[in-house]
Amino acid sequence: MTQTPTYDLAMAADVREGLTRTPKELAPKYFYDARGSELFDQITSLPEYYPSRCEREILNRHAPELTRGFEELVELGSGVASKTRALLYAMAGADSLRRYVPFDVDESVITACADELEEAYPGLEVHGVVGDFESDLGLIPPGELRLFALLGGTIGNLHPPERGAFLARVRELMGPTDRFLIGTDLVKERSVMVAAYDDSQGVTADFNRNLLMVLNQSLGADFEPEAFEHLARFDEDNSWIEMRLRSLAHQRVRVPGAQIEVDFAEGEEMRTEISTKFTPDAVEREMSQAGLVLDELLTDDERMYGLAVASCAPD
Repeated sequence: MTQTPTYDLAMAADVREGLTRTPKELAPKYFYDARGSELFDQITSLPEYYPSRCEREILNRHAPELTRGFEELVELGSGVASKTRALLYAMAGADSLRRYVPFDVDESVITACADELEEAYPGLEVHGVVGDFESDLGLIPPGELRLFALLGGTIGNLHPPERGAFLARVRELMGPTDRFLIGTDLVKERSVMVAAYDDSQGVTADFNRNLLMVLNQSLGADFEPEAFEHLARFDEDNSWIEMRLRSLAHQRVRVPGAQIEVDFAEGEEMRTEISTKFTPDAVEREMSQAGLVLDELLTDDERMYGLAVASCAPD
């Protein structure tokens, strides 16, 4: 008996919609299978990738004051919790850490970090949530004295309407005793921004092409990743870096899980990620539009990166 493959229907719908657009586009949330998460962790250690280095500098300097009075850390887009170690350490040092809620699209990284953190912090409750920002924030358990965190500049991967909707949904989850930390990459010299997404070792290129392997494995597609070239460029009008994949030849790709076949012309480009760069005024404006108050914007010494600290605006 032949068994019909089971596909992720939400992913199939996203991919079908994205690959029938002009120009074609894929959602960056699908970068993060186990291999994609591993590659991204490598990226954060590269010399060109300043966001992680700058964010770590801010967190290491300010973690005790940022976590003072909070008992729970809710990390959105947690990965393996590498970005929030300074916050967890500060809360544990103050004997206030009661629960950690990692929220991520990849179940494997949540499981791995839960096992590690429960061993490192005896008595810590880890409540993992597998989901994406668009539909699953409601799965986050209720609580109070919670510090929400979205680090790594992830907010910049969302298009402006999506950013506004996402921030408003988080605001709805927050109570008067909660606070929100948001990593925001700041506008700077173009060459510095582009190099962060096109490193000399080619790790970001592998990360970008791995998205095609995710579609092969999850939707039965027959992409040949090496038939696509990695590109990164800065779009001044939108103030964002775009990552793209350029087809090196004319090719037809089958995606059975999405019930489509797609033609790529030689030289055709497909967008796989945007990463918006903000000014301080833009950060404050977007917080305000979502019903949040920007309490402060902490930066590294070179003012390359900002950590926005926000609370709920009065009703």
